[in-house]
Amino acid sequence: MVKVLVLPGSARRDSFNKKLAAVAAKLLTEAGAEVDLVDPADIRMPLFDQDLEDAEGLPAPAKVLKEKFLANDAILFVSPEYNSSITPLMKNMIDWVSRSESDDEPSLAAYRGKVAGLLSASPGALGGLRGLVHLRSILGNIGVTVTPKQFSLTGASSKFTDDGSLKDSGDVKSVKAVVEALVETATKLKG
Repeated sequence: MVKVLVLPGSARRDSFNKKLAAVAAKLLTEAGAEVDLVDPADIRMPLFDQDLEDAEGLPAPAKVLKEKFLANDAILFVSPEYNSSITPLMKNMIDWVSRSESDDEPSLAAYRGKVAGLLSASPGALGGLRGLVHLRSILGNIGVTVTPKQFSLTGASSKFTDDGSLKDSGDVKSVKAVVEALVETATKLKG
């Protein structure tokens, strides 16, 4: 069974990306994956600071998140777009998880051999698409295999029901396509 970490890039209580992550987590379970859905609000960490790292090592929340990366075969990033890029929160999580904790730990150990899928949601007309371009580039440069299929939910403020489900079956189908591509690729690579 493939293990998938679902990581939203927003800690906001009513985040559209957290809602989309919950939809994707359900679809991942239906696709046969074991799912670990993270709420970034539960993993608060300082901004990456090498002086802090040198003095104290990885902060405890960063260690928790890094362990989750190491324990899973794939990561589904569900990232909002801020000013045409990824959120500071998402970048900070990526940066802390990338750090080695000892001299004998391989560089980027939490990312090597991982597969990633990309989703975004935004009230805007592009659905966070511009941020996914940057996220794809960052992940590809640190050794992550990013599946080609991705989805950006446009007009997200009107796309969810009161219980957090997606209203439109076409949107569900698009999320499902990303989820299935992620599970399929991770299964093949896990081999």
